Amino acid sequence: MFQTFIRSADIIKLDKKSARQQQRDVNLPWRKANPRMACQSVAAIMDEQALLGLNPNADARYRQRAMAYFEQLKESQDAWEVCAEALAKGIYNDDHVKFFCFQVLEHQIKFRHAGLSAVQQQLIRETLMKWLQCQLMNNQPEKPFIRNKAAQVFALTFIMEYLTLWPKFFFDILSLVGLNPHGIDIYLRTLMAIDGEVVDRDILHSPEETRRNTLIKDGMREQCIPHLVESWFQILQTYQQSHPELTCQCLEVVGSYVSWIDLNLIANDRFVNLLLSQLSVEELREEACDCLLEIVNKGMDPVDKTKLVESLCQVLQSAGFFNVEQEEDVDFLAKFSRLVNGMGQSLVLSWTKLAKTGNVKEAADTLQAVEAKVPLLLQLLVHEDDDISANIVGFCYEYLHVLKQVNHPALSPQAIMLAVMKKLTYDDEYNFENEGEDEAMFVEYRKQLKMLLDRLAQVSPELLLEAVRRVFTNTMQNWQTAPFMEVEVAIRLLYMLGEALPASHGAHFSGDTAKTSALQDMMRTLVSCSVSSYQHSSVSLEFFETVVRYEKFFLVEPHHIPNVLMAFLDQRGLRHNSPKVRSRVAYLFSRFLMLVSHVIVCLNVNDLCNMMSSARNRITLFKQSPNFILRR
Repeated sequence: MFQTFIRSADIIKLDKKSARQQQRDVNLPWRKANPRMACQSVAAIMDEQALLGLNPNADARYRQRAMAYFEQLKESQDAWEVCAEALAKGIYNDDHVKFFCFQVLEHQIKFRHAGLSAVQQQLIRETLMKWLQCQLMNNQPEKPFIRNKAAQVFALTFIMEYLTLWPKFFFDILSLVGLNPHGIDIYLRTLMAIDGEVVDRDILHSPEETRRNTLIKDGMREQCIPHLVESWFQILQTYQQSHPELTCQCLEVVGSYVSWIDLNLIANDRFVNLLLSQLSVEELREEACDCLLEIVNKGMDPVDKTKLVESLCQVLQSAGFFNVEQEEDVDFLAKFSRLVNGMGQSLVLSWTKLAKTGNVKEAADTLQAVEAKVPLLLQLLVHEDDDISANIVGFCYEYLHVLKQVNHPALSPQAIMLAVMKKLTYDDEYNFENEGEDEAMFVEYRKQLKMLLDRLAQVSPELLLEAVRRVFTNTMQNWQTAPFMEVEVAIRLLYMLGEALPASHGAHFSGDTAKTSALQDMMRTLVSCSVSSYQHSSVSLEFFETVVRYEKFFLVEPHHIPNVLMAFLDQRGLRHNSPKVRSRVAYLFSRFLMLVSHVIVCLNVNDLCNMMSSARNRITLFKQSPNFILRR
């Protein structure tokens, strides 16, 4: 089918002909008589002195002249045509001059197209196609920035002329480039540039532009999309071995366009099997994953979506891709995790729609499909690479939402709970004293895990409370010999319970007996087991953060206040050897005093003052009011 809109087998083999033979044989539909173009000569060259200013190393005088020349060419009625001639005839070899010429042409198309004469508009079309024809004959492709700019100019011309002057835009390009790799590269870049101008939802458009873009998409669906899809298939099939970079470009194009074209053109055995085969090709597998994800994310009927996802999963599983522990390529696994996340979220969305509309059987089948993905979800969630784990959090969060609604005794969140607790743990490489980009990414990842913990609390608060209590108690019993990351995460889990199990005005120690008893036991252990002496900054900070979060514990057991104040004031807190700890503790100490001051004044003030004096710190407490005043 791809060959039906290529003019002849000779054109497919353009790269095998001599340049002179190609110029003589090609008779393209865009080539028409143009007296203006014919009468122009190579003698109409550009301002060479001004062009010197395009070099990045040129001095200020030449750069200013180049800018002035650029403005002159942009605003002139026909002076820009010299740039068109330079591109069409390949007069200049300098990359900066070529880019400059495309910029001038881009300005005319973008801002002055309506004011151009029919002859000038034809000149632009001829210029672009002659430049493209030259690319087929070149041994080496242009620099990427030249190709990208050319693609932008092609795309702008398409937007301005497709509906009126150039409806055969794609047919003309495909007829010219055939399967020439240099031409295919420009074709694919142009498609991506068109997507950016017409489809990309992140770009704001005026109402008029939105209407125009809708008409363009409707026209493409009706006239050329099936042919474009066929060209993509031919490219993917032809170049997956010899030109993997072109194949990756094509996969990106498919992923971009699938959201608004007929899915049946892509989601068929021939196309999907080709995509799946490329998951086994090292250079292609990541882009193939992204492409499959875009197919999965395509909006469609929930029953059809479930069938699509299930058929895809069956093929992936039979091909061994679900055996995550055997895959060593973490970059691919990160992409694969995103794909599984997309499939899982799509199934949950389908189940939600089916459940709302009362389709009991279809909803039950979809719920079963969701549950079948949980073992794979857990493998990815607990993976040692945090990027792989983070990419599956969305599906995990939605799955917990399902558990909250169905209340199915066979579906337990316990495995997810244990996985989250494990992944909250710091690794040995975390730099606490000089946190960089990797550390910032882990902090963000921890925030995602906290969201899962909060959702777990909504599904089964009793189960979460008991799990945290078990981990906390076991760790505090052996904190002296436990690694710092285990001690820190045990205290961190206790801290997180304060938000996961919310209480009115922080009243965690009144009301529900089971909850208050568990929290009170854990706080009592925290402040009395001497874990505040652990020699690691992360443990020290987590201790003080937790003490301040649960300040109402000291209303229930105020006799622990002296020991906590000592921890604040000695080498564990304000005299810690880490400036980061000292700074944070200073703030937490002021908050702690404000929160428990009304309890402190009920204690033996003389004993408190003697105790603080013995700490030999630089803080002075004044008993001038019920609230103590801090001075450095």
